[in-house]
Formats: sequence, structure tokens, C-alpha cells
Amino acid sequence: MQGKTISQLSLGEKASFQKTISESDVYLYAGVTGDFNPAHINQEAAKTGPFKERIAHGMLSAGLISAVLGMYLPGPGTIYLGQELKFCAPVRIGDTILAEAEVIEIRADKNIVRLRTRAVNQEGKTVLEGAATVMPPK
Repeated sequence: MQGKTISQLSLGEKASFQKTISESDVYLYAGVTGDFNPAHINQEAAKTGPFKERIAHGMLSAGLISAVLGMYLPGPGTIYLGQELKFCAPVRIGDTILAEAEVIEIRADKNIVRLRTRAVNQEGKTVLEGAATVMPPK
């Protein structure tokens, strides 16, 4: 299985991936990364925070962008070179997140593609936005 090569990509092309964030996702992410911030794993401590409840790790949501790039656009074989991110709203356990990517620049001479990235929750609220730079498979 191989993703699209640079010659198969076009400006404005889009892809997405959707996932509902579970409590297990948050605990597994904490275990894998070592990020046990109480805002994510301790309900009592999170009650005193700005969102009054636990929220998912921002980078867990950002990881859904990685799924779009690595599996759909450009797809398998893609190498992630960089990501600009702005976290716009919290992701709560039980939220369904739609991660999207759109091709905005193609540098055929360097085999580099830039994509606008965004994730929205089930209410259509943007939870993160940014831009990714990738190298599609050859």
C-alpha cells in the first residue's frame, strides 16, 4: 500500500479522519507519553481548572492529523517534516473529532507538500488548526 506521489496530488485536494475520543484513549496516551497532567487524568483536580472537567491531551487530537497524512493524504509512505499548531478549544472525553487536511502548496522540485490542517468537534467547533509539511512517497 502506497500513498499518492507528488505528481498525483493537486491543490485543494482534501482528506479527513474521524474518531470519538474515549477515556481509554486519554489513559493510553498518558501511559505512552508519560504526560500524566491532572487536567487529563484526575477528575477532582481538573474540577479546579479552567474547563472544570478532564480534557484530552492536545497532542492526542493533533495525532489525528497524523492519521490523515499517513493513511489518506498523501497516505502510506508519507514522511512528516513539520507541523504548526494552534489549539483553539478543549477536547473532552466523548467528543467526536474530525481531522482534516487540504493541499495548499506543492513543491515538486523538493518533493514537499504543505497542507492546511484542522480538527473540529461534533458541534463543528474548531479545536485545532495549523499547517503540515510532508514529503510524499516517491
